[in-house]
Amino acid sequence: MIEPALAYEVEEIGEEPVGTGNESFIPLSDPDITVAEIAAVDAVLRSPRLSNGPVAEAFETAFAGYLGRKYAIAVPNGTIGLLLALKACRIGAGDEVIASAYSFRETAHAISLAGARPVFADIDYWSGVLAPQKVEERISPRTRAIIAGNNNGHPAAWSELCDIASRHNLVLLEDSTEAIGSRYKGELVGTFGDAAIFDFSQPSLLTCGEGGMVVTDDIDLAMTLRRHRSHRLDERSSVVVGSAAPYQAGISDLAAALGLAQLARIDEIIERRRLTEDLYATHVQSFEGIKPPYIAPDVTEVNWLLYLVHLGTRFSRSSRDAIAEDLRVEQVEATAYSHPLHLQRHYFDLGYRRGDLLVTEKIADRAVALPFHTHLTDAQIEFIVETMKDASINVGAGAAIY
Repeated sequence: MIEPALAYEVEEIGEEPVGTGNESFIPLSDPDITVAEIAAVDAVLRSPRLSNGPVAEAFETAFAGYLGRKYAIAVPNGTIGLLLALKACRIGAGDEVIASAYSFRETAHAISLAGARPVFADIDYWSGVLAPQKVEERISPRTRAIIAGNNNGHPAAWSELCDIASRHNLVLLEDSTEAIGSRYKGELVGTFGDAAIFDFSQPSLLTCGEGGMVVTDDIDLAMTLRRHRSHRLDERSSVVVGSAAPYQAGISDLAAALGLAQLARIDEIIERRRLTEDLYATHVQSFEGIKPPYIAPDVTEVNWLLYLVHLGTRFSRSSRDAIAEDLRVEQVEATAYSHPLHLQRHYFDLGYRRGDLLVTEKIADRAVALPFHTHLTDAQIEFIVETMKDASINVGAGAAIY
């Protein structure tokens, strides 16, 4: 969905990270890293093993325990995790998988990589998640699975989706990357699908550089996922013998150490981000005409991935882009939250056209993602909001209404 620019770059190995050259630059995301994470990575660097090993296994155990699920399988990223889940469910050529076009492009990429065909359903206007009735309309004799995400932290309508999957005998996969810690009817996201997939790259609130996790309560599915992921430990000493042809898609102990340290601080990170959210809420009150943050009645807790401003209907996609550009000129990294997948080249070639998913297109054309992380100050957030308000006037839209 988004490709946030790096806030820092390292010129040479061994040097300290350097800024972008402008200390006033406000990045879209900035990981919450403390001495605990640094110490955890340092310990692995001083150990005899850096690749997938005991720390990765400890991360799996801890993450499964955090969610209350039986099994967790660490992977390099969410795309590979979803691909392995589809493979483990024997979903491939000739099969259809229903998904949202208002999503990370990597979600639908995994469907194509598995050989299946993505079938896009429209979203709910307020929450941005898959609309259950639209999902059911897309079911065909070839449908094998539904992939539903918790967009920007807001949980999907899991009761309805679970009911649809059960009645039609479909696999239900949960993309929970954007909503770690969010709750639906009191339960953590990541606990509703036959399997749930997480990605721990930026701007996730739990980040380990690159990494991901697949969780499930099904032992057969877990065993198959592990078999597709990598060789068993007793096979690693041989370059010849193997019971399967895995993707060799494990996670390094370095990344796992960072993730494990972040998981231990997850409540603290969430609380710190909530303070940032409160500061935004204070300043956007004077921004007339924008769509207020929405939380559905069944949603107990939402932890936003990014701070989204939904512009009113007087704005167009081009004016949204102009606002984002004005913010970037003022050294604020802002971006469109989503470029609808069905309008991107790969899926356009499958026959999708503008107008196929009206709600998705309307929401995506007017959603601006603003910086959201624990290092933002009150003054910076005030500057971001005021700059955006000024930019909205510059594009000639005036006060937007819904």
